[in-house]
Amino acid sequence: MTTTSGSTAQPATLESVLRQIDRLLLPISIAALAVGIVAAVGGGSELAFDVWTALTVVVAGRLVVEIVDALRHGQVGVDLIAVVAMIGAVLLRESLPGAVIAVMITTGRALEDYADTRARRELAALLARSPRVVHRYGPGGLTSPPIESVIPGDRLLVKPGEVVPVDGTIVGEPAVLDESALTGESRPTTREPGDQIASGTVNAGSPFDLIALASAEGSTYAGIIRLVASAASSKAPFVRLADRFALLFLPLTFGIAGIAWLLSGDPVRALAVMVVATPCPLILAAPIAIVSGISRAAGRGIIVKGGGALESLAGASVVLFDKTGTLTSGTPTVAEVETFGSISPDELLRLAASLEQLSPHVFAGAVVRAAHERGLTLELPANVAERAGSGVTGTLSGRTIQVGQADWIAAGRSLPKQVRELGRRTALEGSSTAFVGVAGLIEGALILTDPIRTETPRALRLLRRAGIRRIVMVTGDTPAVAETVGAAIGVDAILAERAPAEKLEIVAAERADSGGIVVMVGDGINDAPSLAAADVGVAMGARGATAASEAADIVIVVDRLDRLAEAIRIARRSRRIALESVVLGIGLSVIAMIAAAFGLLPPVAGAILQELIDVAVILNALRALGGDRDQQTTVPGWAETGPALHAAHLDLRSEIRRLRLTADQLDELEPTAALGELQTTNAFLVGPLLSHERYEDQTVYPSVASAAGDDDMTAPLSRTHREIFHLIGLFGRLVDDLPASGPDDGDHRDLRRVLYSLHAILELHMAQEEELYVALGESGRDGLAVARPA
Repeated sequence: MTTTSGSTAQPATLESVLRQIDRLLLPISIAALAVGIVAAVGGGSELAFDVWTALTVVVAGRLVVEIVDALRHGQVGVDLIAVVAMIGAVLLRESLPGAVIAVMITTGRALEDYADTRARRELAALLARSPRVVHRYGPGGLTSPPIESVIPGDRLLVKPGEVVPVDGTIVGEPAVLDESALTGESRPTTREPGDQIASGTVNAGSPFDLIALASAEGSTYAGIIRLVASAASSKAPFVRLADRFALLFLPLTFGIAGIAWLLSGDPVRALAVMVVATPCPLILAAPIAIVSGISRAAGRGIIVKGGGALESLAGASVVLFDKTGTLTSGTPTVAEVETFGSISPDELLRLAASLEQLSPHVFAGAVVRAAHERGLTLELPANVAERAGSGVTGTLSGRTIQVGQADWIAAGRSLPKQVRELGRRTALEGSSTAFVGVAGLIEGALILTDPIRTETPRALRLLRRAGIRRIVMVTGDTPAVAETVGAAIGVDAILAERAPAEKLEIVAAERADSGGIVVMVGDGINDAPSLAAADVGVAMGARGATAASEAADIVIVVDRLDRLAEAIRIARRSRRIALESVVLGIGLSVIAMIAAAFGLLPPVAGAILQELIDVAVILNALRALGGDRDQQTTVPGWAETGPALHAAHLDLRSEIRRLRLTADQLDELEPTAALGELQTTNAFLVGPLLSHERYEDQTVYPSVASAAGDDDMTAPLSRTHREIFHLIGLFGRLVDDLPASGPDDGDHRDLRRVLYSLHAILELHMAQEEELYVALGESGRDGLAVARPA
């Protein structure tokens, strides 16, 4: 067994030549063995002897070349046993055992070549898909220059079926993309104009235009290819452990062979021992298992840079998480729309989004996206001007609209009470506020948050199920915000206001305290030092965080945190299979050697038995390509049902958030106005909301429970529905009992209690449902797979 360095051209060339020789030797050796058998049966024993001897010498010579090259690199493998066995066969004139060994060696090499090729196919597929040319618009029309000539700002055409060549922004028409090669997601996704997309995805729809944001070298796909190129080049510590097994195996083999010869006086006994101790394919089963694990991870959007990273991940016990962009989405989201006057929340959002269309502010995209999600029609503003650090102003239908800081909009006037109260609340919650002014008056505000990823709570549960003992959140954010996020997701420790240098100290301290392997997960440039310092650095690289990806050992190119737990499961399974392959194979070989030493296995039978052992162990190693599957549950039609439920939740959430606003305003509204607001709220509760909740309870939950075989996943949610139905009924009775003049102070207390309860339970309930629906929609275009312990 030999592993060449790859750092210079010569070893790589020699390895390629030897691989070609192996492929030629297999048919030659089979033919030579067959010719010898025919000759021996026909009475030509001398011809058979000559053919078998020649075959043995040729294959032994091939192995000698490899052994010499390995010794030059300070490596010794069990090929030496095979060479000694074949030389012994020639010297003892045991030509048939020598020929059988030769055939089995060449067959084993062919098996290894096939297994290695199959194990690396996911990695090779990424490299093979790399585009070579682009379609670029220019003064002379559409041209097809090399991809290396693309610069940021170029307008490109992506034709149906083509790989997106560089990172860019969609312009013109929407794009339908197949992201499965990078993310493992089977369903096509639709991206709207203005959306940024990563290179490497495939156009699964009509042609679309793209404005390049990066060169080919600086794009996401090129970065992934660089990571993949390095992934297969390093040798895992466990594979080096397999080499150490070989070093122990050599003296053991020669010792047993020598004792057998000494006690029996028959050199053929020693030959038989060495024949059954030629497990070169056996030892190579370890790297096959490791590379298979790397390949499987790549197929799930997890790029592992080498076998060492995979093995270290298999032993992980502590995981440190950055917050922003890792545990949270990292993208601002409009969580609430607060109004202070007569303008409705949708109208306030529409005005703000229309103005923000032309703003470069980081919040602008979130505001426009929120308006699109609600189906609002936007106008094109006029006289748009950006005030750095203050906000943006413009004209819509003759009205001056401003979005930004309250002090700037008020222009020296005193701020309304609602503005001050909202400022205090958002400061405590850690959210951001963009106030909206119409004709100089502050009419409301947009509350923006960096929401916790929908899959984060489930991802952390999966990590604990995978064997992670301690989970820590490390962030540069304030303690108040960090505590809010940490408490919601259930980490073991929260470390806030930590600079990049302090994160390095935390990595070292956690390693010292746990005595185990520490994993650091992050996505930003500030995470790069700690990613490099950790035993295993994991970068959330879906957004192309180049510095973090280059510093990390593992890059998750799909924007899903729960892939980390999947990576750990793949790593542990691959290492377990590698260990099984080595221990089982060597154990069986030792038993066969003892049998041969006692004369129970002649050389020919021993060679055949050893090859059967090698084949079995290599096939076992290839199991690492498969999944460590839990029992699967499939709900038909979820590809349509899941997105429809998500869209319904988006529609309902704006009204659910108004429940708290209504409760807050009861004391300030005139009784008749309060009555109208309460009746509107009740109409929403008994209408759209109750209809949706009943549909889930009576249709969706039973479908999931039926497919799963029990209601373990849906029973808690169904019990929450009972409480929601009770509160809706209670609120309706309170409203129906109100006089025509409206509620008084005594009514306010009961109404607020029910509204606050409904708001809290509905927010929590919908978050739980979203987590479940996202988990259920992880696989299958036509169904849904749910991980359940087998």
